[in-house]
Amino acid sequence: MNKRDFLSLLDFSPEELEYLIRRGKQFRKMHAAGEVYQPLVGKTGIIILQMASTRTRVAFEAGMNQLGGHAIFLGTSDSQLGRGEPIADFARVVSEMVDIVMIRTASQEDIEELARHASIPIINAMSSRLHPCQLLADIQTFEELRGPIKGATVAFVGDGYNMCHSFINAARQWGFNLKMACPEGYQPDPQILQSTNNAQMVDSPGEAVAGADLVVTDVWSSMGHEGQEVDRKAIFAPYQVNESLLDRAADDALFMHCLPAHRGEEISETLFDDPRSVVWHEAGNRLHSQKALMEFLLLGPVDA
Repeated sequence: MNKRDFLSLLDFSPEELEYLIRRGKQFRKMHAAGEVYQPLVGKTGIIILQMASTRTRVAFEAGMNQLGGHAIFLGTSDSQLGRGEPIADFARVVSEMVDIVMIRTASQEDIEELARHASIPIINAMSSRLHPCQLLADIQTFEELRGPIKGATVAFVGDGYNMCHSFINAARQWGFNLKMACPEGYQPDPQILQSTNNAQMVDSPGEAVAGADLVVTDVWSSMGHEGQEVDRKAIFAPYQVNESLLDRAADDALFMHCLPAHRGEEISETLFDDPRSVVWHEAGNRLHSQKALMEFLLLGPVDA
């Protein structure tokens, strides 16, 4: 089997992404039933997190263990990368020792360099440019609760950063319609935006959310925006997602957030208590979708 990487949703075909969603749904059912399934016995993965993580680390580490493999965590000070070892050298070394690497770091270019020099699969566990693993969980959640997302309308409100970029890629791959409302100066990368006809900028959060089947937001100050919090709060204040904004969406609309959230900022204090919010289901699906991804990269499609 040829080595594959998952650095962006665009690395996989729409058919492969649909397979991952189906497999993630199966893993959720197997987990709920207490079924033990360990196809990765003897496999080892490294989790490199150069930025903080809760859901990503827990999902990958628990997922690898549940599949019978072993996970090694490396923080910023736990490897020679933190002391200046060239990425190419690191990639060649770990390729001799383990089977798969999941990395979260600010630079998408560093992740791509790691993938170029590694002979084992590399997973982008988030960069400042993209967050593809989160989208697997988001699409799985929507389809479990509402059916196929193809042709649906999705609203993204907030910062045109990594989550917004990956939603643009997702609109291209799954064929849904994405409407985005972002403040001037905080809009998504034009090159990413122009890669699909399925995504468009609109003038206001209300216009984005009107009639939407899914409403999504993210924090106003992500990792890499340290020191900008005060200025960003003032700029993004009109972009808070609250119950009254959500009322403009379709009657059966869902609300998602990749977490962690700042209540009272990008969302109202009580939005997570709204029955339209599915953030806990969404967070749980990080485990199941990432198990599907690891299995696919190490074993290929599984008939199940």
